[in-house]
Amino acid sequence: MYLNKLQTFVFAVASASAVTATLAAAETSNDMRYWQSAASNAQEPYIREEVPPGIQVIPTPLDGPVYADAQGRTLYTWPLIALRNGSTGDRSNGSSNCTDEILRTEVGFMSPYPAGLVLPYADQEISCTQVWPPLLAPEDAEEVGKWTLSERSDGSLQWAYDGYPLYTSNLDKKPGDVLGGTKIRSGGDGGVVRVPAGPPADVPPGFQVISSSTGRLLVTDGEFSVYRWDGDEPNVSNCVGTCLDNWTPVRAPRISADSEDWSIVRHPSGVNQWAFRGAPLYTHNNDVRARSFDGGDVPGWHNVYTQRDVTPPDEFTVQDGWFGGQVLADSRGMTVYLYNCRDDSIAQLACDHPDTPQEYRMAICGNGDPQRCLETFPYVVAQPNAKSDSPLWSVMAIDPMTGRRAEAGQEGALNVWAYRERPVYTYAGDKQPGDANGDAFGEFTGSRNGYKAFVLRDVYQNNEFRR
Repeated sequence: MYLNKLQTFVFAVASASAVTATLAAAETSNDMRYWQSAASNAQEPYIREEVPPGIQVIPTPLDGPVYADAQGRTLYTWPLIALRNGSTGDRSNGSSNCTDEILRTEVGFMSPYPAGLVLPYADQEISCTQVWPPLLAPEDAEEVGKWTLSERSDGSLQWAYDGYPLYTSNLDKKPGDVLGGTKIRSGGDGGVVRVPAGPPADVPPGFQVISSSTGRLLVTDGEFSVYRWDGDEPNVSNCVGTCLDNWTPVRAPRISADSEDWSIVRHPSGVNQWAFRGAPLYTHNNDVRARSFDGGDVPGWHNVYTQRDVTPPDEFTVQDGWFGGQVLADSRGMTVYLYNCRDDSIAQLACDHPDTPQEYRMAICGNGDPQRCLETFPYVVAQPNAKSDSPLWSVMAIDPMTGRRAEAGQEGALNVWAYRERPVYTYAGDKQPGDANGDAFGEFTGSRNGYKAFVLRDVYQNNEFRR
């Protein structure tokens, strides 16, 4: 927290900040522009809140700190969002809209598709609560802080955080899994998604943290990027003279910084300047839009993250995209794609994981023909004994004819790379590195049911900040 204490200047120089700043300065290669090494211990600082018994905070590589139950299962909310023909999700301070009703047909939210179309899993007796079990509270539970109790239709009590009922995901198997959703922005044609719940980021007034495809980016309250400079020293700003033509110190008020991650330094001009982990912070005078990476193109200057994803497996590369930006690519330089899918039931269930129905993907990539799918969007096959330092990346055995997870030792199975347990693909229509012709392939520009390029940076449309 940041409290005005006697209106005095306190210039905190914590040893932890100095060490972190030194490590950050070492991670300046192209490989580290978007990621941090597996050896890095950088994690997003957060504000400790009162929580009910059994609730814990778990750090995660993509979404920062998240709330979890006593078994370590990530907790999610399902905020109400308007779609083309109606809305679904949970209303703030309302009861849960995720019930045990068996899902059999689509409801027609996504025109031009009418209500009543039979869901591909209609005969499997699947309900919303089977996929998203509610976080039930004991009968003697007491509300605390942002944690309140919501009564379900059967009379049981469900925990809610900040007004929204909480759930776990049947995809999460171990503590730290966040496979049911991410904090990256979504909505609209992408469907009504679940969002991991977590404590607020511990940042001073005037800052916020936003999720990107590569980590948690520190920005101003107007979402303009902040930067650090290799020419500075820990808690010492050396940007003077002509340097200030392009860079403006982020001013700090006359308060003390009682956090090991945040300190206030005196800029040579006499103003107070915020520093994060010992690195004085600046905005780039030439940034023309929010959430920019343009300042990071200047040698020695870097965007600031509270934490970044761990570097992907060695066989992946970074390529300049024809659209203006950069994409993740395979060892040949061919753009990597992620598949998005959400059904049009009242529950808006995901269908992009190999343990979920594959009929939607097969329809988009091959008109129902698995072989055509394999030719149009081939899996990125992993090399024998391939490993990953990143918990977000894994090797998964897939049955190529069904798209489902393969049984151990299954004949014909492919060992493929998966990101957040979703296989990744290349596109047959891409002919050279940097092509991204498969981006937005599918329904509603690939947001509802289709493929999106794995964008690391998008100069014009900010696709690195969207699902």
